[in-house]
Amino acid sequence: MNVPDAPMVKAEAVSKSFGSNEVLKSISLEVNRGEVLCLVGPSGSGKSTFLRCINHLETLSAGRLWVDGELVGYHQRGDKLYEMAPKDAAKQRRNIGMVFQRFNLFPHMTALENVMVAPTLLRKGSKAALQTRAMELLARVGLADRHDYYPAHLSGGQQQRVAIARALAMEPKLMLFDEATSALDPELVGEVLDVMKGLAESGMTMIVVTHEMGFAREVADTLVFMDGGVVVEAGDPVQVLTNPQRERTKAFLSKVL
Repeated sequence: MNVPDAPMVKAEAVSKSFGSNEVLKSISLEVNRGEVLCLVGPSGSGKSTFLRCINHLETLSAGRLWVDGELVGYHQRGDKLYEMAPKDAAKQRRNIGMVFQRFNLFPHMTALENVMVAPTLLRKGSKAALQTRAMELLARVGLADRHDYYPAHLSGGQQQRVAIARALAMEPKLMLFDEATSALDPELVGEVLDVMKGLAESGMTMIVVTHEMGFAREVADTLVFMDGGVVVEAGDPVQVLTNPQRERTKAFLSKVL
C-alpha cells in the first residue's frame, strides 16, 4: 500500500518492555518520505530496540507504528490489535531494508550471490535479470570488481557495503541502519558512510542509529537524542549539536564532540 500524504514512518506512543525493564517509554515521532532521521544517545537508551520495532523484529508492549500508512506487525479490528501471522509480518518486512552492526553475510557465497539470494528465493525475476540488478547494486556501493569474492576475502568495510547492496536488492521503501559502522576499523568507516550519503542524496528514506556526529550533522534532516527510553530532544541537526536545549543533551554531547 502507498499512502502519498502519510509520513513514511509514524510512531505513536511506542513502548517496549523486557520483563520489568521498560526500554522504550511512549516514543512518538514521524519521518517523511525522502527524509533522513538520525538517532543518537548513550548505549542502552533504546535506539536499536526502536529500530527493531519498526520492522517487527520486536513486538510492541504498547502504541502503534505505521510504515507507508500501513500498521506494522498487527491487524486492527475495531479497537483491538491482533498480531500478524509470521508469514504476513515477513512479507511486510520485505519493504524495509535493515543493515546491522554485524554484516551477517553468508560465508559460502560470493558477494554477488549474497546480493542475489533473497530476490532469487522470492522469484523476483529471471536469474539473468537478477544477476544484472545485483551487479548494478554492487557497482553502486563501489564493489563491482569484487563480485566474485567471498566474505572472508573482503575487508569489514567491503562486507558492510555488500550488506547494504543486499538490503537494496529487495527494493525497500525504507532503510534502517543500526550502528552500521561501529564494528569497523576507523579507516574503513568513511567508505560505508559515503555509500549511505549517496543513498540519502538519491531520496531514500532512512533511519540511522549512529555515533558518527559528523555524518548526522551533514546528512540528517532531523536529529533525535534518546536517553532512558525517551526522546530527550529532537530538531535540526546543526541546532541540536551546537545549541542543545536540554541539560542531558549538553552532557552527552560534551563527551562525544
